[in-house]
Amino acid sequence: MKSNIKPKCFILDVDGVMTTGQFLYTADGKAMKVFGPDDNDGLSLLKSHIDIRFVTGDKKGFPISKKRIVDDMGFPLDIVSTIRRINWIEEQYDASEVIYMGDGIFDHYVMKKVGYAIAPSNADDVAKKHANFVTQRSGADRAVAEACLHVLEVFFTPFDPNEAPNSQSKLSGEWTV
Repeated sequence: MKSNIKPKCFILDVDGVMTTGQFLYTADGKAMKVFGPDDNDGLSLLKSHIDIRFVTGDKKGFPISKKRIVDDMGFPLDIVSTIRRINWIEEQYDASEVIYMGDGIFDHYVMKKVGYAIAPSNADDVAKKHANFVTQRSGADRAVAEACLHVLEVFFTPFDPNEAPNSQSKLSGEWTV
């Protein structure tokens, strides 16, 4: 199942992919998002093979996403229009060398033009229709970790679950290895 094409960048939408897509509000406004387990570990296994970056169209929730994605995980995060996201990608990359993971009703515009597209199982039906791979897991329920293992399998070197990461491995740093 290994591909001869080597993608150069994995771009992930934050809301609905890394999170449940739900926003928790207080009287002061948007207060919380729910991120799931294992996704940062999956990204840690993949990051030595490909550039990884995140995008969000959520301006009001950007500080919450920045805290998790940039401050805790160390990945770049940009605010990018959900409608013009493919234009932003094409300004920076050859779209055929990009893997994109999204879930929303506008993500199929991106998925139709990038080299490879992934959607979580709870994504919009049109997004899933245009994805090359649909995870079994939902956003914020290990969908990104599953996608990372899939990308390793298809484009790079499959993860060997029988070989434990050692102290030389550059994992997420959130857990003791």
